[in-house]
Amino acid sequence: MLPTIGSKELVALLAYLLEAKSVLIPEIAYPTYKVGALLARAEVLEVGIDANSWPKKADLAWINSPSNPTGRVHSREELEACLTWARKSGATLASDECYLPFTNGIKAQSILAIANGDNTSVLAVHSLSKRSNMAGYRGAFVAGDPKLIAQLLEIRKHMGMMLPLPIQKSMAIALSDQSHVDKQAGRYQARREVLAKALIAAGFKIEFSEAGLYIWCSRDEKDWDSVNWFAEIGILVTPGSFYGSKGDRCVRIALTASDENISSAASRIIAAVNR
Repeated sequence: MLPTIGSKELVALLAYLLEAKSVLIPEIAYPTYKVGALLARAEVLEVGIDANSWPKKADLAWINSPSNPTGRVHSREELEACLTWARKSGATLASDECYLPFTNGIKAQSILAIANGDNTSVLAVHSLSKRSNMAGYRGAFVAGDPKLIAQLLEIRKHMGMMLPLPIQKSMAIALSDQSHVDKQAGRYQARREVLAKALIAAGFKIEFSEAGLYIWCSRDEKDWDSVNWFAEIGILVTPGSFYGSKGDRCVRIALTASDENISSAASRIIAAVNR
């Protein structure tokens, strides 16, 4: 395991550090996967979750379950197919698992569990910003293939990218306790239920959104039309096109506001419907 200065910097730098020339990213995805690949001057290909449709060769592939922004949890069979593809292609398979603690009882697994002890060419990324609300601490880690971890450590120490010891100790304390994670997961789920009910009443369809920190929803309109509708009632949401062209009819709504603000947002949505 290698501590990192937040998960974003690892995502942004991994293609560069591994000297990847071709990178696969989800077709609807956290933008930093693509930005990191472009910084490395790598070819970027957007793919679906079905690894059977992926090209035969690539140097690095990113997967993300539960997904940001969609909240989709990939099945064991889907993850197994990704791992099989990586073994055959010789690529590094990087699994962004920052939202894995928030699955609302849905069975979700780390790619390391699927690998069953053989972590060759496999990396899993985790973030304390999400798991333990430690965003300002910039505490995260990557685990997996010992050779890749050693390679990353050797390069990163010469770049000055070492996580300060006090932050590492804070991470160790947070990782030793599950109770605060379970409480926070319960809060997110309660907020999800409150907001989803109002969104459905306003004609939105909840897409996936089964886990993670967001609701991914659509109405029969372009994403920016939905963004503007929410803005008129004082609610800030993110256009789905920020995450890829295939998200251009959806918006992402964060569940990270307080319980009071989530309830207020739901009330505003209902009031707008009843005008």
